[in-house]
Amino acid sequence: MSRSEMELKSIESESKIEVLRKDGNEIIVKHHPSGNICAIQDTFAEMFPMWSGRILISAATEEWALTSARVATGFASSIIMSPAEAGIEKTVQPSETPDGRPGVIIQIFHNLGYKLKAQMMLRIGQCILTCPTTAAFDAMGEAFSKKLKIGKTLSLFGDGYQTRDTLGSRRVWRIPVMEGEFIVEEKFGVKKGVAGGNFLILAQNPKTGLTAAEKAVQAINKVEDVILPFPGGICKSGSKVGSLKYKLPASTNHLFCPTLKTTVPATKIPSEVNCVYEIVINGLYLEAVQKAVGEGVKAAISIPGIAKITAANYGGRLGPYRANLKEVLNLA
Repeated sequence: MSRSEMELKSIESESKIEVLRKDGNEIIVKHHPSGNICAIQDTFAEMFPMWSGRILISAATEEWALTSARVATGFASSIIMSPAEAGIEKTVQPSETPDGRPGVIIQIFHNLGYKLKAQMMLRIGQCILTCPTTAAFDAMGEAFSKKLKIGKTLSLFGDGYQTRDTLGSRRVWRIPVMEGEFIVEEKFGVKKGVAGGNFLILAQNPKTGLTAAEKAVQAINKVEDVILPFPGGICKSGSKVGSLKYKLPASTNHLFCPTLKTTVPATKIPSEVNCVYEIVINGLYLEAVQKAVGEGVKAAISIPGIAKITAANYGGRLGPYRANLKEVLNLA
């Protein structure tokens, strides 16, 4: 059992969700030991396929690996306006990296395969190659659908002085740079991943909501194979498709804006709720995203003052994958 699995088991043993009753399309639960009573809406998060890449960044220190990872996953919260969706999956020990140095694994997503390739090349070339002491390796393993010659293309930066080599069983390129050399794996695997896993935390006040969202992020970060693309893993500005007034691809989800609960007739904000945060999850596998939704919700509802948990969907029109809240919480 891995460390993250042991931590999750510990969380599960310390908490319990008791079903009190069913009220329409809501399941009223009590969290133990916090005692918080919360409504879980009987709904689902709707998810869709996106092409995904997984990159291992190694460096002389974990700090430099993380620095490169943070820069490489910047401006990548939502494909609505960002050029990609990306995030840090986890740190890895030197024993788990090809060159025996500290490492960080990141994931990058795009709905178009050729644009994912472009984003991986740009982010490796501009944010990893340029960072002190780093190297870049494929982290998709044997799960790939196809492999892209990203490292080979990036090797052209060596202007003819680059050399092809092997590192263990990996084919790599050594590119001369002012620091010494940059090592990049020749090919990177990509596959269809799952994007758009989500749940919404409805809180009595902003402080409580942020505390619950932060706790959800901590729990999700222990789940393998997933990322949280929004800043700090939390989105304060959930959107809807299109706009009521303007020619926009997306606009504010007015039904979940607390300041509009007295003016929007179809508001979904209960009277006691004054803050909503959304957690969005992408991952390599459907099961991983479903697990992450469940762990995040369990962590969030442990905070007193969380009134309700729901999820965003479009009735199945957006994508073929689902994370049903009552199922991921074992309430079905």
